[in-house]
Amino acid sequence: MRNKGLVITLTLIVSALCIYFLTLTFVSRGVQRDAVAYASRGGKLVEAKRQHYLDSVWRAPVFGPLTYKDVRTSELGLGLDLNGGMHVTLEVSPVEIVRAMSANSKDPAFNKAITQAQELQKASPSTPFTTLFAQTYRDAAPNGKLASIFANTLNKSRNIDINSSDAKVLGAINKEIEEAIDRSFNILRSRIDKFGTSQPNIQRVKGTGRIQVELPGVDNPDRVRKLLQGQAKLEFWEVWRPDEFAPYLNQLNEVLSAKEAAAAPVAANTAATTGTTAAAGDTTSLASQLAKKGTATAKTDSAAPKKNVLASLFTMPGTLGANVRDTARVNAVLRSPDTRAVLPSNLTFLWGVKPDIIEGQEYLQLYAIRKANGVEAPIGGEVISDARGDFDQLSGRAEVSMQMTPGGGRKWQKLTGANIGRQVAIVLDDYVYSAPVVQAEIAGGNSSISGNFTIEEAQDLANILKAGKLPAPTRIVEEAVVGPSLGQEATNQGLYSSLAGLVIIMIFMAVYYGRAGMVADASLLFNMFLILGVLAQFSFALTLPGIAGLVLVIGTSVDANVLIFERIREELDHGLQTQDAISKGYSRAFSAIFDSNVTTLIIALILGFFGTGPVQNFAITLGIGVFTSFLSAVYVSRLIIERITKGKAASSLTFDTAVSRHLFKGTNFDIVGKRKYAYIVSTVVIVLGFVLMAMQGGPNLGVDFRGGREYIVDFNKAIPASDVRDVLTKEYFGGAGTEVKTFGANNRLRITTGYLAADESTDADKKVRTALETGLAKKYGAENPTIKSSSKVGATIADDIKKTSVVSLGLTLLAIFVYVLFRFEKWQYSMAAVVALFHDALLVIATFPIARALGLNYEMDQVFVAAVLTVIGFSMNDTIVIYDRIREYLRENKHLTFAQVVNPALNSTFSRTMITFTTVFLVVGVLYVFGGETLRSFSFAMLIGIIYGTYSSLFIAAPLILDTYGRREKANLNTTTDAGAPKLSTANI
Repeated sequence: MRNKGLVITLTLIVSALCIYFLTLTFVSRGVQRDAVAYASRGGKLVEAKRQHYLDSVWRAPVFGPLTYKDVRTSELGLGLDLNGGMHVTLEVSPVEIVRAMSANSKDPAFNKAITQAQELQKASPSTPFTTLFAQTYRDAAPNGKLASIFANTLNKSRNIDINSSDAKVLGAINKEIEEAIDRSFNILRSRIDKFGTSQPNIQRVKGTGRIQVELPGVDNPDRVRKLLQGQAKLEFWEVWRPDEFAPYLNQLNEVLSAKEAAAAPVAANTAATTGTTAAAGDTTSLASQLAKKGTATAKTDSAAPKKNVLASLFTMPGTLGANVRDTARVNAVLRSPDTRAVLPSNLTFLWGVKPDIIEGQEYLQLYAIRKANGVEAPIGGEVISDARGDFDQLSGRAEVSMQMTPGGGRKWQKLTGANIGRQVAIVLDDYVYSAPVVQAEIAGGNSSISGNFTIEEAQDLANILKAGKLPAPTRIVEEAVVGPSLGQEATNQGLYSSLAGLVIIMIFMAVYYGRAGMVADASLLFNMFLILGVLAQFSFALTLPGIAGLVLVIGTSVDANVLIFERIREELDHGLQTQDAISKGYSRAFSAIFDSNVTTLIIALILGFFGTGPVQNFAITLGIGVFTSFLSAVYVSRLIIERITKGKAASSLTFDTAVSRHLFKGTNFDIVGKRKYAYIVSTVVIVLGFVLMAMQGGPNLGVDFRGGREYIVDFNKAIPASDVRDVLTKEYFGGAGTEVKTFGANNRLRITTGYLAADESTDADKKVRTALETGLAKKYGAENPTIKSSSKVGATIADDIKKTSVVSLGLTLLAIFVYVLFRFEKWQYSMAAVVALFHDALLVIATFPIARALGLNYEMDQVFVAAVLTVIGFSMNDTIVIYDRIREYLRENKHLTFAQVVNPALNSTFSRTMITFTTVFLVVGVLYVFGGETLRSFSFAMLIGIIYGTYSSLFIAAPLILDTYGRREKANLNTTTDAGAPKLSTANI
């Protein structure tokens, strides 16, 4: 094997990294188990105590110098469907942005266009709002110009004047909407970071105005909705100087210290006798600590030693602040009645948004804001007309330039004039982002904020300042809430299906290939180890679709070993020695393995790029599996086999057993000769399926594609699904389309409804849920109906998912066409492959209405699309292997035609085709049985797809190439079938 040293080195490095990150996962799980043990009393878990335990060790070393925070961020996490939690997709509404840029214009044509554009977007949700607005404005004002609406003082910085073209105005609007999305993203990220959930995830959805948020373990969805949809509140506040607020803190410290001493007199006396009391004057030292440049302090009674409560909390060196781990305790003190009684009503402490790292510890600064409850800030964010990160031309340092409206400029002049030499705090959602010192009164509304900024920090602050300028409300267009018990059930199902699939494959390989099969098993286990390790390294969460991808990788990763071992067996049959047969087998199988892995990778990339949520997680696992399978099957297994066969041990390695020794030997089926029957069968199935689909009222689309809301409900006993549907539809859901069916257990129902599907507001969510709960409680209250999970997909999301699904399928076929053309250099190969793959997709789709007619009612959703594309990948792998053998025969036998080699090529790869079919079918069958109801549609599509993919590789793909070669090749085929198989030169093959 070439580059053996490089392969060994790479394998060792990757393995070491995987061991490291999986060890971190193990350590993190141990800490979490300790937290559960600490918080469990009498078999019940107290969530607050569990969270307190985790908070207490968040920055404590748990693995060498690594803290629990370090370990937690580097572990292999679990997705919401396995861990419970909430997934939300938000969309930034552009309507208010357009109105604000127009300075809330009262122009009738403008307002008519806005209203009509909103109506049009309901029918065409994926069309950008600005495109629809431009269209409706032209209709409402044929001779009007957008510049007449948008040429105002707000848009001066965007270079919009009365002469600007409509295209320029629309470009400025689109740019502002994009910036608003960025600002919303930054604000939401800041809010989520403060929310307190572990491993939150927030990301922008490519090519859209949407933001995806995942919050594992949350138990208050209403709080999350308010947090995510609340408007950003930007304010400018005056700041107290340390010498002004320190006396109040000293007075508060006296009160708190006295109270604590009174509560624990024994402890205080003990401390006094052992000499460990605070020294006299500690309260003075507190004042000294809080004042930056030395301030007057309150005097204390040095004769009575007291514990310095606040000094033990405010530990940030040089200024007022606390260690991040102590912020919860500080908040409790500041909210206490004692504190409210001592501090002035206009003294409010707010945290800085960004921690400072001092000597390896994280601290948050506290700012004393001159703010009273119910009193508005001197200046709000609505006065900001523009803000941008820039560089000071003299110093070259990053700064933020800020422009205000004329009214805001006058307020700013007044505020800065009254605070020369003092700080003014920039506060967003009650967190201080910056508190610059005013150098002089600022007139005109233009000013700059300087500090120790990086250009990225300056740009972030500029975005924060602009956040209050234009309202950019968000609405939830997709939502899923998974209860922890349902997540645990999904975890168990995924674990059992994975282990069962792994065991079945390992037994099969050992039974079929003997000792070589055990080598394949070892490489398969190594492959699983690599996949989990890589997922952990890149902080990917393992989800239920990800487990489906893992199970699929288990089935397909042995395909490379099957291909290699079948090649080696052929070489051994041709009389080669074991070591020579091994070398030639790996060499000849490489091209087919490489090509099949590339086609699978193409599908994974397309799914990863266009898919969201479950499809993306599936694609990530599948894509990682491509690389790890290639490494383990092609290189690691070879290293093991070469080690085993070194020297005298060569003859001890077997590639068959009594079961497989004569299986598939001498097959000589006239596969191509039966191609016309296959064409007829495929046509009949496809036509029958689509006719039934039409009779059934169209495809049985999941909530992903049609929009609506879905709930998983548990009862104490089995409830007839049809009865629940009738009650809810007629009496509570206004006759809207509602589907109810048993979901897994017989006492669990999945309820999907289109009631208020077009209304994506939070009020509509509450209305639908209330109707559901009321209907179930009234009719089935005695059976204790409990909603275990819920999800919502808005019309916009559903429309986009449908379009991206079609685009994904089209791009997959196009990419495969190009790649096959590149590898096999004939358009007939590409054409036949793409037609066969499209044929597979149609057959899978057609089978669903056929199954529905037979009582198997499965939905077509996002995961179904992933299944169809995976079937395409499986079928393409088979086809590539056959194509590769045809190409090999043609190169070795230049006197023969395609028609003469196609049947022998199909027969020579028949054993590999059937073994791969068997292994993948078995493992997907396990997924179908044990994988749970959530993946039932996926595994059913995969089961029938594997059958169709194998069938099309044999009877559709290669025969179609023959049919494009013309009558002369067909005549050669007829001659061949009469005279028997052509004599191929296979001695060196």
